[in-house]
Amino acid sequence: MAHHHHHHHHAPRALAAAPTFSLLRLSAWERLAGAGVLLGALWLLVFLVMA
Repeated sequence: MAHHHHHHHHAPRALAAAPTFSLLRLSAWERLAGAGVLLGALWLLVFLVMA
């Protein structure tokens, strides 16, 4: 009984062509909120290092 392993059922595609998370898909408010959270986290790190 021969077992044939042909894995040609999906076409090769670039991973960058279909990102799972893209900043371009976010709305302006979501990007603004994300930037605020990021800045807050960076300031928190600054204060933790200085303390």
